[in-house]
Amino acid sequence: MENWDEIRTAFQVARLGTVSGAAEVLGVHHATVIRHIDALEKRLGVKLFQRHARGYTPTESGRDLLAVAQTTEEQFAHLASRIKGQGETVSGELVVTSIAGMADLLTPVMVSFQELWPEVRVRFLTDMRVFRLDYGEAHVAIRAGAAPEEPDNVVQPLVRMMTGLYAARSYIARFGQPESEADFTSHRFVCSDSETTRAPFHKWLRTTVRPDQIVYTATEPAALEQAVRGGAGLGFVSSFRAAGDPDLVEILPSRPEWEAPLRIVTHVDLHRTRKVQAFLTHLKEAAKDWKCCG
Repeated sequence: MENWDEIRTAFQVARLGTVSGAAEVLGVHHATVIRHIDALEKRLGVKLFQRHARGYTPTESGRDLLAVAQTTEEQFAHLASRIKGQGETVSGELVVTSIAGMADLLTPVMVSFQELWPEVRVRFLTDMRVFRLDYGEAHVAIRAGAAPEEPDNVVQPLVRMMTGLYAARSYIARFGQPESEADFTSHRFVCSDSETTRAPFHKWLRTTVRPDQIVYTATEPAALEQAVRGGAGLGFVSSFRAAGDPDLVEILPSRPEWEAPLRIVTHVDLHRTRKVQAFLTHLKEAAKDWKCCG
């Protein structure tokens, strides 16, 4: 490509999702951003973005460009540091993505990391979808379940998240507390709305109780937890979120088959960078003190 500025512009638009955001980061007028995108699309002969009311979303071709631009941007940054004789520094943007419901554990880790490395800017992203590390959407991903099989990913174990069956004291006041699974027939339950859920504890619940006993379902873990806390029924809550909460009563403790292995996933191109390695070291050390995990 003859004009790297156009590629950098497209990269920032893809990363931030808006022309105004890219213009601010690049220090140019928004008209310049639009002109660069139009020129690049014309030169390549493809649409790089879908335009909509909320901003710009990369097409498949746009995501391919993002992957190349992300790697190139990182490489230029590392090269500039070496040329200046400073070596590779722990600074700039660090993008961490995780499954929903991990903010209570991960936020203190990222804040304390910034205390050690104040020049780092953290972006913490959670979503139902899996972020593409090969497209440069994140530096570090925290994922649950089966290990990713992409050949360019580096996968490391972190912890095993424990989950127990709980009831709110308000529920127990209305319906009583079951002494064992034999008492479940007269109780109400909160469960994932998806009958094909991958969560092992929700699978267990759907095979243990009658369908009519599941009186509250939701798609988001936070909504399920709020339903349990609100007294809608017995339901599963992560052990770290239930620990020390006087309004929750443990009905069944976590079982090994309900535990979810958490893994750290990084892309091979960024795994050995000093910034990523510094964060991985910090994260693993912090995880040793998580009392809720195996």
